[in-house]
Amino acid sequence: MSIVKSGSATYKPLGKQGKGSISTETGALSNHPYGFNTRFEDGKGSNPEELIGAAHASCFTMALSLALADAGYEDGELKTTAKISLDKTDDGYEISQSALTLNAVVADITEDEFKQIAQDAKENCPVSQLLDTKITLEFNLTAE
Repeated sequence: MSIVKSGSATYKPLGKQGKGSISTETGALSNHPYGFNTRFEDGKGSNPEELIGAAHASCFTMALSLALADAGYEDGELKTTAKISLDKTDDGYEISQSALTLNAVVADITEDEFKQIAQDAKENCPVSQLLDTKITLEFNLTAE
């Protein structure tokens, strides 16, 4: 079974002066603006890196939540930020890293067990597997 979700983008005119919009199948984004100025300057709108960051943070956080529940933990809260690095290279640009920062509150878990479950979620969430880049994870755990 394959689950297929879609996103779309438009961009016109061509080049740095162009403006684009992005939309998602669910309507969470509908003709949301993006362009050169939102990616490389301070224009209002979105950019591919923040969308990848949101996708990675949400995928990892859900994977970790499910893994913690499977391990018997029911009470907690997870908040993740993914910072995506876009670096200038000789050939243009490349996404070189996704740095996950996690703040977690999980009742009655040891740091060692949490670290093992979190590392497994980081390595095995589908978006982590898709990204061919360095993925780091820092976490702050509060065991209630």
